[in-house]
Amino acid sequence: MKYTIKQVSKRTQLSEYTLRYYDREGLMPLLKRSKNGIRLYSENDICWIELICCLKNSGMSLVKIKEFMNLCLNGKESCEERKEMLEQHKKSILAQMEKLNKSLCTINYKLEHYKEIGIFHIDSEI
Repeated sequence: MKYTIKQVSKRTQLSEYTLRYYDREGLMPLLKRSKNGIRLYSENDICWIELICCLKNSGMSLVKIKEFMNLCLNGKESCEERKEMLEQHKKSILAQMEKLNKSLCTINYKLEHYKEIGIFHIDSEI
């Protein structure tokens, strides 16, 4: 089954502009077009989009994502390289999570401190 850009936009929650951008940037190398040049998305293309979103949302640059996607096209010969890229990205995500958890602990501490001194109750009296 083939899907239009509008259908894929609705399904992935990405704008049509973003989908066109990903195509122009070479992130969708297997994407087919109709005789009239209209993009025709397959289930496989949608899986690629979901992977692009996962990598992007977790902080991978579009340049690195493109590199990863191009490696995917090489099949089994690039498995180790792709695995290494994902391992490095995982380390980066874990480091980000550690920083965010430390920040969250500090914010929670401050919020508890404000509750203890009653700063939040001042606003309710106005």
